[in-house]
Amino acid sequence: MKYAIALTGLMALTACGADGEPERPTVNTGISVNSNGTVSTSTSVTAKQGNVSVTLGL
Repeated sequence: MKYAIALTGLMALTACGADGEPERPTVNTGISVNSNGTVSTSTSVTAKQGNVSVTLGL
């Protein structure tokens, strides 16, 4: 949990646009259930500035 909070804070800081306009990061979340009944989740955060894109997946 601490890792996720630190990661979210880091993404917010890097996407704040210190040298320009603020850039809003994109968050994608997914939940899947397999045939055995196992539930898994996935989350990714993407920050994009021009041609550069940084994506972190959890």
